[in-house]
Amino acid sequence: MQRMIDPDALTHRKAISAPCRPSWMQLLAVMAVLMGGPVLAQETPESEAAASTEAGTTAPLPDATGQAGSTVQAKAAGRTDATVQAFGAFQRGYYLTAMELALPRAQLGDPAAQTLLAELFAAGLGVPRNMNDAAFWYAQAAESGDPSAQFKYGVMLLEGKHVTADRGKAEEYMKKSADAGNAFAQFNHAQILVAQKPGDAGILEALPYFEKASEQGVPDAQYALAQIYSNTAGVPDEKRARARELMEKAARGGFDTAQLDYAIWLIDGIGGPKDYENGFLWMQVAANRGNVVAQNRMAVLHINAIGTLGDPVEAGKWYILSRRAGFNDRTLDDFYQGLTEEQQKQAIEAANKFGKR
Repeated sequence: MQRMIDPDALTHRKAISAPCRPSWMQLLAVMAVLMGGPVLAQETPESEAAASTEAGTTAPLPDATGQAGSTVQAKAAGRTDATVQAFGAFQRGYYLTAMELALPRAQLGDPAAQTLLAELFAAGLGVPRNMNDAAFWYAQAAESGDPSAQFKYGVMLLEGKHVTADRGKAEEYMKKSADAGNAFAQFNHAQILVAQKPGDAGILEALPYFEKASEQGVPDAQYALAQIYSNTAGVPDEKRARARELMEKAARGGFDTAQLDYAIWLIDGIGGPKDYENGFLWMQVAANRGNVVAQNRMAVLHINAIGTLGDPVEAGKWYILSRRAGFNDRTLDDFYQGLTEEQQKQAIEAANKFGKR
């Protein structure tokens, strides 16, 4: 006999070891400790964005916003003819021409041209990838006041991979970039503030930066803001009412944790009415993209026929996938043992097929 599972268990994120789900403030603190600093949202290189588009996605992600290529596209305005031509060559894929046009301007101190050289070296476009040269030009451009370079060089200083780590300088550049309007710097500077001042004080100080980054379409910031609006005391009602909208935007932006949480919010009626069918669809999106918690929860949804007709073999498949990834769940163990031998065989075959996608 198959064992039913309480659908309320969806709200218990078992990947978190604490007996109850921590607050958003606690999650931020844990993330900061694990990362040794802020969680680094970064611009998506154009090559990565193209690869993602070619690969396709199972996610229903219309209206997703992003900033792939924004570093390059934003710099031509107000620059010298030679610099504009360099950016034009870059955008058309003439990387060697872009290098030849940008180098003299960069040597004369043009921060936009310096950033362009750094991008070319960092991505290995037209030249062999060389992170040391990229770091040199990012540093020059950051010192010259280019917001994008300040963000990129700030990340390098935090990580300490290609330059000597310097947290103080990194945070200085991150704030300058954030105040100049760089969306990714705004998000990361907000994370720095939260890490420096655990508690409501840090969150409230960081809030304007989260909001600015969210307005510019950074999914990480939209997710953070949704959690802050939903869980922080003292947030105005009009902002709290926008939490679910922001969580949806983050989900549509491709952030798998937001997809998982948005599914839970829809199913549990957090921030709005319950919507089992769409909750199931978003859980499926996150599970298909490899989110292990979502894969575990998909088994629960199929067992209890929440948002779907239910399917014991599909439930078994998702259970196997999450178990293989290290997600232990005694209740699902009991469910799986209750399947027939044939159902177990079909579930294993489905899990193997999923793994070969």
